[in-house]
Amino acid sequence: MGGGSTAKDHPIEYFSASTLAAILNYPLWRASALGQSGFRVVLNSNFASSIPPSLAPYFFAFSPPYKGLAATVMGMSWARAAIFYGSDRGKEILESRGMSNTMATVLPPLLVSTVVQCINMPLVRATILLQNPQSTVPNIRESLKQIYSTHGLGGLWHGTSAGILKTVPKYCTAIFVKDCMEQTMPPVDPESPTKDRDKLIHSAIKSAAAGVAGAALTNPLDVIRNEMFKTNLGLFDAVRSLHRELGYNFLVRGMSKNLVAVSIPVASTIFFTDAFIQYTNSKKDL
Repeated sequence: MGGGSTAKDHPIEYFSASTLAAILNYPLWRASALGQSGFRVVLNSNFASSIPPSLAPYFFAFSPPYKGLAATVMGMSWARAAIFYGSDRGKEILESRGMSNTMATVLPPLLVSTVVQCINMPLVRATILLQNPQSTVPNIRESLKQIYSTHGLGGLWHGTSAGILKTVPKYCTAIFVKDCMEQTMPPVDPESPTKDRDKLIHSAIKSAAAGVAGAALTNPLDVIRNEMFKTNLGLFDAVRSLHRELGYNFLVRGMSKNLVAVSIPVASTIFFTDAFIQYTNSKKDL
């Protein structure tokens, strides 16, 4: 990312972009968590009761109280920053050592996103369970304590297998598509008077393609992971339970919300990173 400069030069831009994307997209993540977990949303106010059921999760997600907001934003910020920075920096290192472009593109996100998912899993599970409208747990600390007291230490990492199966392909796909788009799109003319705008347009196109590709691929695994969180079932038991309840329709449960809630944060993280790096480079050129 960043058109000409290397990831090594811009760790602050990666983290800043990831944080901004996490803050702006928190309500969309919340709506996706509600839809994929199958949590029942009941709106009690007179105005809210007139809202179509399909829009109820969005209304709830954008309405206070925002339980687990700080923890969710913190978790998403460092995780996406680590994955995108680690992937781009890892690609630079591997290519400098003679590895093929394809392997240098795929291996870093594969390794980094796996490690990040394992580290972040207790926070991910606690924040998702906290979004249940019927939950009386007030905050992330109490959510973690409840999981630990009910299911033990291992319960904090319950769902890691589905989480890795979902997160790793999502970021590998998104980063692979991003890099392919960077290589196949015509380069921006450095002498063009609109070069800065053209760079941002190129970034927006590749960012959108990467976000949609990653989100569409991994929706079924999001559903399985969230069912494991909700029921504490194992991976295969959760799949059987979902199939008994919904048939193969479980594969697309919450798909529309997920396409919004996953593709937009991933796309905006890539775009904001490019924009911040472009701004930093432009200041250096003055």
